[in-house]
Amino acid sequence: MSVRLLWSLSGDNVLVRTTRWLPAAAALVSALTFLVVKDSLTDDAFITLDYARNLAVRGEWALVPGMTSNTATSPLNVALLGFVTFLTRISGSAHPIVALGIVHVGVSAVLGWAFARMRIHPAAAAIGTALILLNPLLLSALGMEVLLIGTVLVLLVSFADRPVVFGVIAGLALLVRLDLIVFVLLIGLCSAEIRRHALRALGCCVLVALPWFVFSWFYFGSALPDTLVIKQLQKSFDGSTYLEVGFQQMWGGDPMAMLTFAPAELGVLAVVVSLVVKRRLDPFIGLGLGGIAYFAVYSLLDVPAYHWYYVPPVVSLGVAAVGVGLPRIPHAVAVVLAGLLVFGYAPAFAGRGLPWDAPPFFGNWASATDYARVGQELATRIPPGAAVGSPGEIGTIAYFCDCRLIDGFSDQGLLGPQILQRIDQADPVTAWLFRLNYRYFDWSKHPVRLDYQLRYEPGPGPWQVFSVAKGVGHFILDPIR
Repeated sequence: MSVRLLWSLSGDNVLVRTTRWLPAAAALVSALTFLVVKDSLTDDAFITLDYARNLAVRGEWALVPGMTSNTATSPLNVALLGFVTFLTRISGSAHPIVALGIVHVGVSAVLGWAFARMRIHPAAAAIGTALILLNPLLLSALGMEVLLIGTVLVLLVSFADRPVVFGVIAGLALLVRLDLIVFVLLIGLCSAEIRRHALRALGCCVLVALPWFVFSWFYFGSALPDTLVIKQLQKSFDGSTYLEVGFQQMWGGDPMAMLTFAPAELGVLAVVVSLVVKRRLDPFIGLGLGGIAYFAVYSLLDVPAYHWYYVPPVVSLGVAAVGVGLPRIPHAVAVVLAGLLVFGYAPAFAGRGLPWDAPPFFGNWASATDYARVGQELATRIPPGAAVGSPGEIGTIAYFCDCRLIDGFSDQGLLGPQILQRIDQADPVTAWLFRLNYRYFDWSKHPVRLDYQLRYEPGPGPWQVFSVAKGVGHFILDPIR
């Protein structure tokens, strides 16, 4: 049985006629937002674009040319961007940012189609789509897998009546980000049809996802991306944990952040009240519970508070607020309230130049424009093939330099000690799982010998940059003798 919101309509034909425009509208909105965002991509977005370009141009799974690495968190996002980037080579050269725009529009159309497939009121479908496409957190991490996350979560809810299709989407979700397994399990458990045909759904999921993880285990030496180790060892920013920053965003007094997180808070309320009053599970409840569980798991893992780590719980709970909460209140009130939720994103757009110089949520040392300049100038300052130590933020500089910029994200030879450190810090069960994951890791790899070290320092200097988050800073290139 299809997922339904209990709003009365004159008939199925009315619903079909009023929602068929949603994929095209979603594509149009995403095209406009891409034009706003494209010049302000965050540094980690360029890590994905580095992978996509190397895959499309050189056939390498690598952040920098000639150095195989396994730090792409989302294999499906890299593969999709890499394929479209390959298609852009018809013009004579690869254009990953153009490919990103094409993928962004295409995935948005799929998102609109997923909402349109649900037997829900057209206003609810439109508002749910807007809560994802206009989400400031998501737009602040465009280029990463954030839109794919929102889309596969909605697809899981939309196809919670089709075990085989649900299983295929679940497999794709794991290839978007493995930690989305939290949502797969809870949406599946809350869906009667999936529970009845759990083995069928599980089999399809395994068939889709398992080949990549087996290949990665043997070829890269780790079934999971190496970022799992890198990010966990980074811990928190300036002593602030994922949990603390999350609550600061919700209640810290910054209107933009508070309004961005408000739909998720209403989603928590809607899910809890529905469970207490109705005592019945459905896919939207599973989606909301997944958002709560995801936030809890990341809080327990004590990972750094990167803003894109909040996208899955914020997006899922915002959609749950629409799917669970709106049918329980009068129609007119529901539409006004949901409209206010979307309008709450306005502070992220108001008063900013177009296109953005920096996204609403931003923490890099330099703007994307300044980083691009540094990368281009670095390429002229070093001889071909020289290895340069990364200053700590690698994505944008590596993209525009297209040179050998070295740190743990690009050089597996640096990861051995970090992996052993993580194993030593883990409890016995987790340590065993890490050893299993790295059973085929090539421990004989040595770090690349550096010819130069690129350093960032705050304050004015000769190679000066600016960031709305960090202010004025500068870079220094030191030769290593």
